[in-house]
Amino acid sequence: MTPIVVARRWLDRRVSGFSAAEITEAYDAFHAKVAGFVESGVWDGYADLFTPDAEYVEHAMGTFRGRDEIRAWSVRTMTSYPGRVMTGFPLSWQVVDADAARLVCEVRNPMPDPGDGTMLEEPNITIMTYAGDGLFSREEDVYNPLRFHTMALEWARIATAHGNTDEDVRRFLDRFGG
Repeated sequence: MTPIVVARRWLDRRVSGFSAAEITEAYDAFHAKVAGFVESGVWDGYADLFTPDAEYVEHAMGTFRGRDEIRAWSVRTMTSYPGRVMTGFPLSWQVVDADAARLVCEVRNPMPDPGDGTMLEEPNITIMTYAGDGLFSREEDVYNPLRFHTMALEWARIATAHGNTDEDVRRFLDRFGG
């Protein structure tokens, strides 16, 4: 065999059995569904984007195993401040390791204008493990919790000064130093 044939066979070999295109398409569909959850404010379906035995690793809040734990965490987190007010989760970049069935991306977490034109956001790195059939078996979010918390406090303080808060935001401020 020529070196070119060997290289092609090596490149075509997929340890995971999934192509980069399949993983990317599945994550695009996942991300589109997340945009729908943001729009509606209803997060019950988020856990259904994962396999029944999936694992969700959120370094500041814990590890959640199975759809029931993922659902309880996502509903609680994304229907209360600060998750509830994030305007979306646009991607800065993404890369796929098809052999490992993983997609790694940087997710931006923008907050809306709190009332004075300030634009606040903190990124995180997300590592998704694809399981096939459009589902993921694992998600891991890596970020700096202190920076995220500081951003949430700053947004809440500015929004309060401009009359753009509700009871949920005021409770957050009372609890964390508003």
